[in-house]
Amino acid sequence: MAEAQTYVPRLRTRYDEVRKQLQEKFGYKNVNEIPKLDKIVINVGVGDAVGDSKRINKVVQEITAISGQKPVVTRAKKSIAGFKLREGMPIGVKVTLRSQRMYEFLDRLVTIALPRVRDFRGVNPKSFDGRGNYAMGLKEQIVFPEISYDQVEIVRGMDIIICTTAKNDDEARELLRGFDMPFVQN
Repeated sequence: MAEAQTYVPRLRTRYDEVRKQLQEKFGYKNVNEIPKLDKIVINVGVGDAVGDSKRINKVVQEITAISGQKPVVTRAKKSIAGFKLREGMPIGVKVTLRSQRMYEFLDRLVTIALPRVRDFRGVNPKSFDGRGNYAMGLKEQIVFPEISYDQVEIVRGMDIIICTTAKNDDEARELLRGFDMPFVQN
């Protein structure tokens, strides 16, 4: 019997080259010190689902198409009368991507989605949290090719958090540069 070929995402194979560059630049003694991607979290707030609960299902479909994984519906922890919000009502959608899906999503984000953003000049190189994690926001989900423009009822934004094992922002910035993240030049 022939062994089944396992699929390896393009950015995962590229990480081997990036790892060597990072080791040379920062002088890591141990290969386990070299930063790598840990996970990518996509979060969409659906505040208008308070009035119409069917909207949350549409967002779940869209995020499933974008990420390739079914998201979790987040619910309100407290009731807030001013927003007509009750405890337990669905108010958002989130998905955590790891391993192959994470590399696939990052590849599509960098090569396809970000260049399709209107008036795009690059992402902010200062959006790191101090521990090597990068957070960015997109104003519309229609930049992803998986979303059909005609099917979209409401244009929604999303938060994308790229978590790395880097100890500081400089290491994480170089890791993401190795994956061709289009940072704005200062």
